[in-house]
Amino acid sequence: MRLTVAALALSMSLPLAAAPMHGQFLPPDEQTLRDGNPEQQQLLQVTDYSVVMGNQRHSNQQPIPVTAPMLLRLKGKTLNKGASLAQVLITFDGESKSLKKPTFDEASKTLTLTYPLNQYRILLDLLRNDTVYVQFLTYANGHIWADLHTGSVRAR
Repeated sequence: MRLTVAALALSMSLPLAAAPMHGQFLPPDEQTLRDGNPEQQQLLQVTDYSVVMGNQRHSNQQPIPVTAPMLLRLKGKTLNKGASLAQVLITFDGESKSLKKPTFDEASKTLTLTYPLNQYRILLDLLRNDTVYVQFLTYANGHIWADLHTGSVRAR
């Protein structure tokens, strides 16, 4: 009996399958894609960012393509136990009709996100003026969710 009571007390003190720490910032799940609690959860508070404007020319191809990739590199501190996210690379796509899915590389601890090019100024404005968080969730059914969001901000 004592063992059962101790086990019950211990189980009540342990967290249940963790709901997203910043779940209040998720949009409604109208298609029920976020089935259950996430299997993997990474939450990062952005402390530093840099803008990288590339310029490259592949001279061995005809016609010569000229590209100018642009990315935001975010770094910060993880906010949840067991998280390993160290940096976020955000690339921008001005041509595709669909975006690439978010990917997390465990080896480099890097989350890669792609946003439409027209979101660049919005993201830069958020980074300059607010505390920004990056959230990455994976679910057992294969659904992946990633976002950048601010905390709650008091209206003026």
